Amino acid sequence: MDDRMLRRRVYGADHDDPDPGARPGRLYGELVGGPLDGLLLDITGWGPRRLAEEARLPTEIGRYGAGGRAHYRRRAADPDHWDWVGDSR
Repeated sequence: MDDRMLRRRVYGADHDDPDPGARPGRLYGELVGGPLDGLLLDITGWGPRRLAEEARLPTEIGRYGAGGRAHYRRRAADPDHWDWVGDSR
């Protein structure tokens, strides 16, 4: 994992966490677009079936506010990136 990734914030890290970045030995996908753009999604231990599914991530900063979810799908041609496909309640 390069230094650039280690400095990036991981989705779900507490806002007061002094080290909210990536951890060595873990696998991450970069979230692209939408309310979580630029965050890293920890996909360590996800099997092929889970990786093929849409990730529905709880967030308060999406279209629906508290209780909403941002939806991301893994790019087929570039599996290190997960593209935003919309928000839901």
